[in-house]
Amino acid sequence: MATKTAENNNSSTAVSEKKNMTIDNASVDAKEMKNAPLHKFFVSALKDIYYAENAIVDALEKMQEAATTEELKDAFEDHQLQTKKHISRLEKIFKLIDEKPEKKECEAIKGIIKEGEEVIKSTEEGSMTRDAALIIAAQKVEHYEIATYGGLAQLAITMGHDKAADLLEKTLQEEEETDENLTDIAETFINFDAEQED
Repeated sequence: MATKTAENNNSSTAVSEKKNMTIDNASVDAKEMKNAPLHKFFVSALKDIYYAENAIVDALEKMQEAATTEELKDAFEDHQLQTKKHISRLEKIFKLIDEKPEKKECEAIKGIIKEGEEVIKSTEEGSMTRDAALIIAAQKVEHYEIATYGGLAQLAITMGHDKAADLLEKTLQEEEETDENLTDIAETFINFDAEQED
């Protein structure tokens, strides 16, 4: 009996030591992960797209005001609402990986938005040519987002951030749907009507 009790004590001590080791290893792993170059790049890219999404909300408002057709105005309005959801989704992702949501200035999106503003200045108000040009400008934004979210989702999977990966993939899918919707609007009538303009 005494031997059995001693064995039980030894095994419970071993279990408790193993638990402590696991907790220690987990905190070491978390520290190592935060300092890993890939994690740092991932966080930096999240801050970049977080800045971009906030800038896109403002840009979409200007594009909606500049658009000629109701279809395009509605598409820009819908995408603006969706972009606000993408921002809150990014904030969830920051929380999931224990990072603070911060914006990092994104030169790429600044350039794409500036190009969109030039399109508005260089096309005639109320023309289908302007709408056709706005669609192309908007699709440049979409393609930037698709490339970014696709890459980030794969990095999240690689690093074992499964919940973050699911959220990134959801946003990616929505960006792809928006891009297809813009193509449909252009091909249905806007491009043809623009071609008829003098």
